[in-house]
Amino acid sequence: MKPDGSSAAYLRYGRTLVKSGVSGLRSGQASHLQGQPLSQALTQSARASLSLATVGACAGLLRFYVRGRRGRVPKTIAWSAIGSAIGFCAGFAWKTRELTASMGRSSLKQMGVVRDEHWLQRHPIDYA
Repeated sequence: MKPDGSSAAYLRYGRTLVKSGVSGLRSGQASHLQGQPLSQALTQSARASLSLATVGACAGLLRFYVRGRRGRVPKTIAWSAIGSAIGFCAGFAWKTRELTASMGRSSLKQMGVVRDEHWLQRHPIDYA
């Protein structure tokens, strides 16, 4: 059995939903940055995250000093790189959390409008 709508209609609705989500992302970004370029905001966040990357690298190097076996230098370097990557990602996520939240809220709002319109098209309200 075929549902009450065609697959082309569902594809159109999906495309409209995606477009509204992307539009919401852009408007959320513009409202949060207030004219500041995105690249500048991300560069500032990345620079601020370097301190946590350094802390993560130092945490990885602690393995070298805590353990009695000093012959495991490659593993120590690997743990230091992993700690640095985790520290950088955590710092970057924390520094960009307000931008991400603004973009997400705006996108969900725009998609909600499209979903409501779609629902009203499929379920018309008759007040008479």
